[in-house]
Amino acid sequence: MNVRFYIWQRATAAVMLPMILVHLVVIFYAMNHQLTAADILSRTQGSIAWGLFYGLFVVLASIHASIGVSNILREWGHMKARLAEMAASALGVTLLVLGLRAVAAVVLP
Repeated sequence: MNVRFYIWQRATAAVMLPMILVHLVVIFYAMNHQLTAADILSRTQGSIAWGLFYGLFVVLASIHASIGVSNILREWGHMKARLAEMAASALGVTLLVLGLRAVAAVVLP
């Protein structure tokens, strides 16, 4: 594994950990208060803070996942490094686009 990728994956994990905890707290809050999708959207639409939070979350998760998938493809799939990186990059871009579209749908008015 490339040292640069190792550092990026560990750094994204370190930043995502508190974000995951915040996300879980939000889920439990919504469940305990029996919030509907309409209730949640009324609170999130137009919110720059939630947009930035979840936008960053999506970017970090896309980077983290693509590095991990590349490693799995090389180590377990016995794929050549360049092919594994291309496949993992395609996955990362797909996750990024879909994730940012979801954030936009929830945050933008």
